[in-house]
Amino acid sequence: MGSRICIIGSGPTGIFTLQHLIRSAIPLAITIYEAEMLAGKGTPYLPGANDPVMLSNIPSIEIPPLSTSLVDWLSSQDDKYLDRFAIVRDAINAREFYPRLVLGDYFHGQFNAIVEDGVRNGHQIDIRPNHRVIDISLGVEDIRVSVAGAEAKFDAYFDHVVMATGHNWPEKTEVQPGYFSSPWPAAALKSSCHGRLGVLGTSLSGIDALLTVAVSCGSFFYDDAGIMQFQASTGNENFSAVMMSRKGLLPEADFYCPLPYETPKVCTQEAVDSEIQNGTVGLLDRVFDLFRQEIATADPQYASEIGLSGLTADTFADAYYSRRSGVDPFVWAAANLAEVEQNEQRRHTVPWRYAILITHEIVARAVPHLDTVDLARFNKSFKSIFIDEYATVPHLSIKRLLALRNAGRLNIIRLGDDYEIDTDGLARGARVRGKDLEETFDSFIDATGQTALSAHDLPFPSLVRNAAIKPAKTPETNTGLFSDTLSLNSKRTGGIEVDECYRPKDVGVYSNRLYCVAIPFLLHKHPFVQGITSAADLGRTAAEAILDDINSGTADMLLTA
Repeated sequence: MGSRICIIGSGPTGIFTLQHLIRSAIPLAITIYEAEMLAGKGTPYLPGANDPVMLSNIPSIEIPPLSTSLVDWLSSQDDKYLDRFAIVRDAINAREFYPRLVLGDYFHGQFNAIVEDGVRNGHQIDIRPNHRVIDISLGVEDIRVSVAGAEAKFDAYFDHVVMATGHNWPEKTEVQPGYFSSPWPAAALKSSCHGRLGVLGTSLSGIDALLTVAVSCGSFFYDDAGIMQFQASTGNENFSAVMMSRKGLLPEADFYCPLPYETPKVCTQEAVDSEIQNGTVGLLDRVFDLFRQEIATADPQYASEIGLSGLTADTFADAYYSRRSGVDPFVWAAANLAEVEQNEQRRHTVPWRYAILITHEIVARAVPHLDTVDLARFNKSFKSIFIDEYATVPHLSIKRLLALRNAGRLNIIRLGDDYEIDTDGLARGARVRGKDLEETFDSFIDATGQTALSAHDLPFPSLVRNAAIKPAKTPETNTGLFSDTLSLNSKRTGGIEVDECYRPKDVGVYSNRLYCVAIPFLLHKHPFVQGITSAADLGRTAAEAILDDINSGTADMLLTA
């Protein structure tokens, strides 16, 4: 058998890596280590870690091609399965959002199909669930992977190792009684969060955490007028919640737009790449000028309304959020939901929204090339508007929030920049203090999402000790996906210095065939790398680099012979 390849993790990134590897004409020996009991789902879609009320914010139409589309897979399921998740067979469509648990089942099925295809193509594929990788050590010729299995610990050696470990959450979520440092696993929240609940974070992670607790304290239902309502269950009459963030804003509802993305007219990949070639000095401002021209071309009326011609990369976000920040967040959410539902019926796309959406990945091409000052500027405000557009929320989640509000059980607090959270003198929960603000909660959840991690945070001791694995030099700012809030659990955010194939740079005599496609260690320079489409890109890039290396090695051997 040919090259020895290890994939650590069998979530979406690992699945897409495997999908591309098995296309190799040269037989491969592939080992997949998965820490969970079941391979092929991924942390964001695992039972126990998620609740049926948690919806994925990617529809079938946006999931990169696998053996079967999500819509076709769902249509093939029996009525019992669909009923379990309240999915109406006749309503299944490519733009609908489904529970995370459903996507987990879907990915598990696709993973098994890919494995079967790989074996038929002559590859040796060894799947090891319930096997946690506890260390990685770079050698000169190969890479040692230390594994803790169900019964024993052992070392294995590989030519290529793909670190597809996904999100990084604390092993112990409830760090103090009633204080949760992460919204996962959902099961922990359901059993412990009652009374007055505080949720730090108003983006999708915060919404998911809140709704998980809400369905353990009551139920959502549609009344005779078709409006969603919430009713607390017996014994939970005192349930209430407060969501909080710096801006005190809710994300907007998913909006209708052409898919796949259309090509921008001004802020194109070629234009941004050209600016990158022109050097780092002033790069952010030059790219912003392309972005500004794109918005003005797509929607002149919106450009005029916000005074776009006078805005900069530092002030655009203030203008972008200004209309929303002056309105009660629930009033805005209700109006926004009505607007996007009407636009969906009309198949109408709001031009300026779509312009921001289709340029976010293009603008992101410049981020790894920004100098320290410009990267700090980008992270401080400009980045957030792209996140706000591509991390929109399923309509059903907004309806549930509005139901909680209408039942008098949900408020939102704007924290501003100056606040602190403590547990001093409290038996459980937490206290939040700010300017003219002091709130105490029976339970508290930090739901600010995954933040960028440094090379120092790698869960593999030998890599941390290896001087060849270098932290990237970036400003100490919060670079996580949900940057509207600041996490208590701040970490060094240097990430790992990697090349275009996600291999560590400048490893000297050591093997550079380690592919770091673990999201938390890339966020520092790749701020929009989260999600299934990014997982597909990461997996494809790593697999293509591996196959190129294998093919070039085979060619060298033939020439030598």
